Amino acid sequence: MANSTTTITSGQKDIHKSTEKKTIKIALGGNPNCGKTTLFNQLTGSNQYVGNWPGVTVEKKEGKARFQGREIIVSDLPGIYSLSPYTPEEIVTRHTLLHDNPDIIIDIVDATNLERNLYLTTQIQEIQRPVIIALNMIDLLEKRGDTIDCKVLEKRFGVPVVPISASKNTGIDTLMAKAIAIAEGGQQQPVQRLYSKKVERVIADIQEALFEVDGKEHLRFTAVKLFEGDSVTWENYKFNKQQQDHIEFHINEIETTQYIDREMIIADERYKFICATCERAVTKGHPQGYETMSDKADKVITNKYLALPLFLLMMFGVFFITFGPVGSYLKDGAEWLILDVLTPQVSSLLVSINASDWAFSLIIDGIIAGVGAVVSFLPQISILFLLLSILEDSGYMARAAFIMDKLLRMIGLSGRAFVPMLMGFGCTVPAVLGTRTLENEKDKRLTILITPFMSCSAKMPVYLLFISVFFNESSPLVIFSIYLLGILVAILTALIFSRTILKGKDAPFVLELPPYRMPSPKTLWLHVWERVKDFLVRAGTILMGAAVLIWFLQSFNFRLEQVSDSSQSILATIGIAIAPIFSLCGFGDWQSSVSLLTGIVAKESVVSTMTVLFGGDTSMISQVFTPLSAYSFMTFVLLYTPCVAALSAIGKEMGSRKWTAIAIVYQLAVAWVVSMLVFQIGSLFVG
Repeated sequence: MANSTTTITSGQKDIHKSTEKKTIKIALGGNPNCGKTTLFNQLTGSNQYVGNWPGVTVEKKEGKARFQGREIIVSDLPGIYSLSPYTPEEIVTRHTLLHDNPDIIIDIVDATNLERNLYLTTQIQEIQRPVIIALNMIDLLEKRGDTIDCKVLEKRFGVPVVPISASKNTGIDTLMAKAIAIAEGGQQQPVQRLYSKKVERVIADIQEALFEVDGKEHLRFTAVKLFEGDSVTWENYKFNKQQQDHIEFHINEIETTQYIDREMIIADERYKFICATCERAVTKGHPQGYETMSDKADKVITNKYLALPLFLLMMFGVFFITFGPVGSYLKDGAEWLILDVLTPQVSSLLVSINASDWAFSLIIDGIIAGVGAVVSFLPQISILFLLLSILEDSGYMARAAFIMDKLLRMIGLSGRAFVPMLMGFGCTVPAVLGTRTLENEKDKRLTILITPFMSCSAKMPVYLLFISVFFNESSPLVIFSIYLLGILVAILTALIFSRTILKGKDAPFVLELPPYRMPSPKTLWLHVWERVKDFLVRAGTILMGAAVLIWFLQSFNFRLEQVSDSSQSILATIGIAIAPIFSLCGFGDWQSSVSLLTGIVAKESVVSTMTVLFGGDTSMISQVFTPLSAYSFMTFVLLYTPCVAALSAIGKEMGSRKWTAIAIVYQLAVAWVVSMLVFQIGSLFVG
C-alpha cells in the first residue's frame, strides 16, 4: 500500500526552455483539500481529479515537468493532518518523505486555514529535508480582507514562503524557481527548536541513543516520534534496557509535571508555537466572530430539519434538468445525427462499393446500431456529470457527507463512508478504491458491499433507453426513484450486515467543511471531459467489440451458418436456456437474458445488445416489455453485479476471495429478489 504509485507521463509541460540539467524530485505535501492536486496539474499538465472536499487523492501520483531546462519528477501525496502512520494516506506520505529522498518538499499550506495547516508543517520540518512553503489560496484570503506577513513565517520556520494561487496559476513560477535553487543547493533543513527546554533536552537524549543504535537518518523526526510514543517507530529501533529506561524516565518526568500524556505534550507545544506565529503574521480584515458567507449558508444547508429535504430536492433538481425538457431535447438531436444523418450516409457508401450483405449488416445493424444507441445518450450523461461537478466543486458535497453522517451511523457505518458511496454515482471502480481511506475494516468491507448499489453512470444509458420508450412524460421522477431505490437497498444491506456478520465499533468521523467556492470553468471542463472521454473510449473499445460479438452470435447458429431468424441463432439458444430464471421478474424472454449477461462486461453493453437484437429499432422493445416489466428490468440492472473492472477492484480491496464471492452472490440475489417483488407487487395494481 505504501508503495502504490500512479505514473503519469502524458501532457508534460515545458515552462521554460534551457539546457538539460539533473533531474529534481519534488514531493507535494499538505493537508486534505489544500490544493496539492491543483498545483500538480499545473506543473505536469495532467488532469488528475480535483474536488472541493477532503480525501480526493488516496495514493501517490507521479508526473513529469520541465522548468528552466530541468527535468522534474513531481509526486502528489495524499492529504494528511499528521505524519503518524495510522491511515493508508499517512503511511504513503510518510514513507515517501522518509525513504524516497525527494530533493525538496513543497509544503502546500491553505492560507485561509493557516493555523491548522501549519501543524503538519512543524512535522515536515523535523524530517530535515529541504522545504519550501507554498502559501496557497492567497486570492481567497485577500478576498475576505485578511493578510499574512510571509516574512514573519519565514523567520519563525526558517524556510522560504511563497504566496500562490494554484487554481489561478499565479506565483507558481516564483515558487518553482526558489524550490529548484534550494534543491540544487542540497542544504539540510536547519533545526527549528519550537519545544520547551525540558522537552528539547529529552529529544536530544533520544537522538544520542538513536545514533548508538544505528539510526543516523532523520534523527530529530524519529526522536520526536519516539517521545510521542509512536508504536511503529518504537518497533523499528531495538534499544537495550538501560537506554529504554533512561528515555522512559525523562519522558515520564515531564508527563508528571505537566499532567498530560507524552503525545499531548508535543501537540500542545506545537500549537503554542503555531498560535504565537499566527498572532504575529496574520492581520484579520474583520473583527472576531465575523460570519462569512459560508457560515451563513451553513445555518440553512446543514440545519438539522432542512438539511435532508434540501439534499433530496437538490438531487431531484439535478435529475429534472438532466432528463427533463433540456436533456431530452439534446438527446433527440444526438439520435437525429446518428439515425438520420450518419446511418444513411454510411449505408449509401456501403451500397456504392457493393459491400456484401454480411458486411452491411455488421456495420449498420451491429456497430452503428449498437454503439450509436449508447452514444446518443452522451448529451444527458454530460449534463449529469456537469451538475454533479458543480455540486462537488462548490463545497456542497462535503456538507452532504456531514448531513448523512447521522443516518449512516444508524445503519452501522461512519459518515466517512459517504464519500466513496457518492463517488459510486460516477463510477464504481474509483469508489471502491476510495474505501482505502476507511480505517475500520468493518466499514471498508461494508462500504464495498453496498457501493455497487449506487447507480453508476454506465447504467444511465440503460435507464434512458427504457425511459424513452415507456416513461417519456415522467422521466425525471422515474430516474429519481431508481437512484433512491439503490440508496434504500444499500441502507437495508448495511443494517443487516452491521448487525450480523460485520459487527464492530463505529470509527469516529471528522470532516473539514471547506468554504463554498465558485466552481472554476476550467476545473469543471476537466471534470466533465475526463468522464466523457472515458465514456467514449469505452464506447469505441469495449462496446464496439461487444456489438460485433453480439451481431455475430445473433446472426449465426452453432454450425456457423448465417440465419435470417435470430431466434435460431447461438445467442437465442443461450438466452432461452437462462430466460426462465427471470420469468418471475417479468422479463423471461431470451433477449433480456442475453443483454444482462453481456452487461457483466460493461453495463452499456445491455443497450448495445438490445439495439442489435432489435435491428436498430429500439421502439421494438415495447413488443417484449410492458412499463412494469421495464421498470423491473431497470431495477435488476441497478442492483446486479457490477462490470468486470469493478469486480476486479472489489477483489483487490476486499483482500479476500470469500468476501468477494459473498459480494457477487449477494448482489445477484438482491437484484433478483427486488426486481421480482417490483413486478409481482406491481402486477397486483396494474393487472
